[in-house]
Amino acid sequence: MTATDSRPATRAAASDQPLRPPRVISFSQKLSKWDLKFSPYLYISPFFLMFAVVGLFPIAYTAVISFMDWDLVRNSGEFVGFDQYIWILTQPHFWTALRNTFSIFVLSSVPQLILAIFIAAVLDRNIRAKTFWRMAVLVPYVVAPVAVGLIFNAMFADKSGLINSWLEVIGISEIPWHVEPFWSHVAIATMVNYRWVGYNALILLAAMQAVNRDYYEAATVDGAGPIRQFFSITMPSLKPTLIFVIITSTIGGLQIFDEPRVFDQFGRGGAGQQWLTITLYLYDIGWGQWNFGRAAAMAWILFIIILGIGLINLLVTRTVVRDEGMRSELGKRQQKRAARAAKKQVKESQR
Repeated sequence: MTATDSRPATRAAASDQPLRPPRVISFSQKLSKWDLKFSPYLYISPFFLMFAVVGLFPIAYTAVISFMDWDLVRNSGEFVGFDQYIWILTQPHFWTALRNTFSIFVLSSVPQLILAIFIAAVLDRNIRAKTFWRMAVLVPYVVAPVAVGLIFNAMFADKSGLINSWLEVIGISEIPWHVEPFWSHVAIATMVNYRWVGYNALILLAAMQAVNRDYYEAATVDGAGPIRQFFSITMPSLKPTLIFVIITSTIGGLQIFDEPRVFDQFGRGGAGQQWLTITLYLYDIGWGQWNFGRAAAMAWILFIIILGIGLINLLVTRTVVRDEGMRSELGKRQQKRAARAAKKQVKESQR
């Protein structure tokens, strides 16, 4: 009875206690919450503000000029609609430049990607003086494009070039690097690869070093060799980085300007437009013919081409490079082995 009677008394005593006042959040606490919530956006805002000023606005302004017969001196123009685009697409030089651009792009991007993956895989292994070799592969990237052009012009000269001198020694006839379109594309692609292979190799190396080493240990226990580990663990892990490298290489390859510009002393793409690219043709129309409306139209045509090729590369990369399925299977195997080992230890302790 006592316990029964004490329950209402306890409830009454609890009801007689004064209610706790609501907690008041100070201004400093609110400011701290706002800082945690909005500070990341403030940190990244300078990039987007700068991009809006020097990137987005020129792109929109170029789109407006592409529909006008623009006079840069008077800073005014007459609206002509799609006439500038039609004029560009009906020019034989445009299709020659487009063909040359794609030829140089393929000859540079494919070997560049293969060499970058190979160099990154070598640097990822335990070799001596790794820091030295990693710095060495980046040296060509910091060399000025003009210097690279002067060096390679001396190497690929038609009569007195170093490459042709070596070919004569082994009994091969001279190659007309500045006459034949294909060989001029090979020479320019070599210049591009010289500059960008090391840069892409370091990006891929950073991605390789981020792969969990437990996967390789599990694969070694399962009997997988280095080649099988590379294609089953390393390549699937590199998928996001490969997509980035391929897209950036596509953008840079289709916008190539420096290497063909400095390939000879004139910078016009050759006497017969052997290595004329879209950007060289755009430069000639804008600053050679002073027709900025047509140059803006060509810039937007190039933008659409790069966007389309980039999307195709993205789809192909997602299809060719397998996802992380092999890597997850290795992780599951490792977890099963760990579970079996734990059960074995429990049984031994019970004995």
